[in-house]
Amino acid sequence: MPVLWLRVAVLFYAVGLAYALVALTKGSHLIERIALPAMSFGMIFHFVSLTEALLTTQQLITASIHNAESLLAFVIMLAFMVVYAVYRTASPGIVAFPIVFLLTFVAATGQGPFLTPTEGLRKGWLLAHIAMIFTGYAALFISCAASLLYLIQERNLKAKRPEGILGRLPALGTIDEIGYRSLLLGFPFMTLGLIAGSVVAQSRFGPTYFTDSKVVLSLMMWAVYMVLLYVRWSAGWRGKKAAYLAAFAFAAAVVAWVANFFSGVHRFVQS
Repeated sequence: MPVLWLRVAVLFYAVGLAYALVALTKGSHLIERIALPAMSFGMIFHFVSLTEALLTTQQLITASIHNAESLLAFVIMLAFMVVYAVYRTASPGIVAFPIVFLLTFVAATGQGPFLTPTEGLRKGWLLAHIAMIFTGYAALFISCAASLLYLIQERNLKAKRPEGILGRLPALGTIDEIGYRSLLLGFPFMTLGLIAGSVVAQSRFGPTYFTDSKVVLSLMMWAVYMVLLYVRWSAGWRGKKAAYLAAFAFAAAVVAWVANFFSGVHRFVQS
């Protein structure tokens, strides 16, 4: 049943994918009015899938890569909804909706039986690690999406092309603020998530764990994240420079995520 609800969510998320594709052409207000309710319904079914999986198996839903993809997609949608509630703009969905659809689609079509976790997966520290790391990833993704929208809007203004959905993007200052606040909110979660993961790693594997490629890349990602915040806060970087740096920080996060497939001790179970 969790997989069934997840596949229903994929159908609703497909409307959001259509919204993003239409935004790249002429666009219309109609698809935007349809996409938001559809994505909301998709979130409801997605939440039911995650909750049922947790209640029926009594395990963490991140035991496999497909479960992790599903959870990450949901957290990204949750972050998008927070941004929409504050700024009343669906423009970050142009970037977020296709990623959410892709992650959920892969999770729904590749999902296997839920796996029994090891005893270590039941520890509160690991629960905290997963929750905060995924929140940090989602915030970093929203910041990257805002950075891409900033570059698009700046180009539109210079070229004087206000047509379509891309022509109705928020003001540059608003987009920049979305990206900056996402960074400010996400960095503490990412930091505390890494600390919680380090506590678990130290107890299970000892100090040798910290030489693993996944851990090294995660620390490098955190360092890029911190530099990005520093130059925005102290050096006053805004606009195009900050947008490019945010995209680089997100690329570092993607590399750290992909490292799960090559890590010797920190990898998802194959479902």
